[in-house]
Amino acid sequence: MALTPLGRAAQAFPILPGKEKFHKSQHWGFCNNVMMLVSEEKPGIGGEPLLGQKIKPKCTIYPQGDGSDVPSWVAFDKQVLSFDAYSEEEVPDKSQTKYRIRYYKIYYYPEDDTIQVNEPEVKNSGLPQGTSIRRHRITLPPPDEDQFYTVYHFNVGTEVVFYGRIFKIYDCDTFTRNFLRKLGVKVNPPVQRPEDPYIKIRREILEHVEPLRPYKSFDTRKRFLQYHGKILRFFCLWVDSGSMLGDRRELILHYYLCDDTIEIKELLPDNSGRDSVKMFLRRSKLPKNDHTRVYQPGQITDRVILNFCGDLKRNQEDLGKEDQEFYKDCDLSLGVTINVWGRKVLLYDCDEFTKSYYKSKYGIKNFTSVSCKPPPPPPKIERKFPPYNGFGSEEDSLRNCISLKPTPHRKNFKKFMEKDSCGSESNILRFFAKLDMEKYADLDRIFVISYYLADDTISVFEPIKNNSGVTGRMFLKRSRVKKPGQQVFKRELSEYFKAEEFYIGVTVNVNGYLFRLLNADEYTLKYMEQNVDKYPFSDFERSLQKVKQESRSRELKQVFIAADCKHTKMVDYNTFRDIVMTCTHGNLSEQEFVTIARHYRVPEETCPDGDFLLALAQKKFKKNFFDNFDRIIYACGYEDREKKNVLPTKDVKRLCKSFRLPLTGDLLESLLSRFENSEKQIDYKSFFSTLNWRKNPMPELQAQEYLKERCEDVWLGMPSPIPAKNIDYFTFLKDMVGLEE
Repeated sequence: MALTPLGRAAQAFPILPGKEKFHKSQHWGFCNNVMMLVSEEKPGIGGEPLLGQKIKPKCTIYPQGDGSDVPSWVAFDKQVLSFDAYSEEEVPDKSQTKYRIRYYKIYYYPEDDTIQVNEPEVKNSGLPQGTSIRRHRITLPPPDEDQFYTVYHFNVGTEVVFYGRIFKIYDCDTFTRNFLRKLGVKVNPPVQRPEDPYIKIRREILEHVEPLRPYKSFDTRKRFLQYHGKILRFFCLWVDSGSMLGDRRELILHYYLCDDTIEIKELLPDNSGRDSVKMFLRRSKLPKNDHTRVYQPGQITDRVILNFCGDLKRNQEDLGKEDQEFYKDCDLSLGVTINVWGRKVLLYDCDEFTKSYYKSKYGIKNFTSVSCKPPPPPPKIERKFPPYNGFGSEEDSLRNCISLKPTPHRKNFKKFMEKDSCGSESNILRFFAKLDMEKYADLDRIFVISYYLADDTISVFEPIKNNSGVTGRMFLKRSRVKKPGQQVFKRELSEYFKAEEFYIGVTVNVNGYLFRLLNADEYTLKYMEQNVDKYPFSDFERSLQKVKQESRSRELKQVFIAADCKHTKMVDYNTFRDIVMTCTHGNLSEQEFVTIARHYRVPEETCPDGDFLLALAQKKFKKNFFDNFDRIIYACGYEDREKKNVLPTKDVKRLCKSFRLPLTGDLLESLLSRFENSEKQIDYKSFFSTLNWRKNPMPELQAQEYLKERCEDVWLGMPSPIPAKNIDYFTFLKDMVGLEE
């Protein structure tokens, strides 16, 4: 009976009921453009193994679905089974032993059936030890290489083979034993492990061999922990008598209690000329006896060793280390002289911690420091210089006598920087003076004496005076002026005039010309009143007390009342001067009187014209080429947040200073007060537009012509002979006698 085509297909491919997967695995692939077999472990059609193929199980001995639903890596987390095992290894070409026993620790991780083998380290074994097999799953030996080791393969007294090496398990820990019992595994009793023959031979040899170096080890850790950071400090003195000058060297000795070492530092004074290395002796043990010979090898050591240098017989007699005595804390005390490698060092004092240490340990209570004052220095030989010969200045001639290579004379640069003119501080004292000469033609000549505080120099200038017959000029250029009455050719340096010797009323001799100082400018008077320690005549309290002592209060009161006919409580300067000088019988100096008059003077109401202030300000702007007014107005507009075209006076003043307006403080204050409204605000656009000398120029200032009769009050910009016009005598009397109104 013939089969139909459909019947033939059914016979070739039988239909299996319930089978739904008919996929085919990919066994071939490309690697580097070469077609090759990718994997031999892939299954056949529908996931079924091929003929003769054994597929390795992907799960552990605990299949999924048995027991609880918790995965194994959670159920057995941090659980390790530990087995003790040993392995025998053959040792070829050894006469002592033919094999060795090596001990291992086998760790089995139930969570993923991984195994790790470690070998504990044995001292002086000579073998590489540690991790022998890293953690991973290990296959069974052939012919079951397609399976892995599970927990049922491990038990006490059994053998396991890892990669051809046989491990014999002889014991396990308590946790492993209980774990196996819960699984239903009968755990065998522990087996005695064999002893390694090589280790046994080494132990027997060490027990029968006597040590060739008998020494006792000292454990210093306890002493280190007890005395670490505790240091005894002594102050020492070493007189270096071997040097040319016999220097005295100040030293500090540090004794470390933790290891009995000594360290010495040197106290170097400033400008000593020595090296900056302060360590006199590095930290080490200090021997008591000074040795001059060189030690042979092995003599200075903590252990006794043989010395084969030199004669054998002599070395047999001198066998052993050299005994040395080192300084201890009991050898150090005040007044003791120690030997520091041939240098005699005296301990003369110590600190408070050292005193408390010796008092508690040794019971010492007397810590009197040893006096070690240096001997008195030899008398200093006075150095005499030859007299001045007239060539050059005295300072330059003196420098020629001090050194073979003369250097220029050093000026006081610090004083120059402090007293040099800076801003409104001129540091120049100007006095109004006249010649005190017998010539009639010189009586009306006026001079300005300027004293420069920066370098103590003096200049004398004679201003122009119309129809006087004398041409104004520089009478004395700026230079230092010697005091009169000194020899020209002498050994000492000459004395020059100082700033303290210039005050009102004194007569000074400037190169043979006698000048009487009549008055000074405002800066000079203020400087003298601020430095009353140098200028006692400018001390107001002292001057007023002198008037109280020299005059009678009742008489002084009556004279002032008689002089003030209109009862204005003030008199002019000349009347006040005559009354005070008469009542004090001329014992009050001119400087003291000027100090009193300045204190009680009536302030003058000086209100300069607004046009004059603007013209003066524009003159300064023009002189300094300042024309940044548009930028200032823009900056003010930025500050004006409310756009009212006005700003507070303090803000306008701050902006003026930030833009460096070439105006003095008084002039700037006067200009701001002119443009200030009732709310202390300034229209900044109007203010700076008025100051703009290019857009709104003011008429130039005309030099004022001073008349002859006005020269007493205004003298060509020089200080006036009259410090004040009117004096408030009522306040003066109130401070003098306590008069009430």
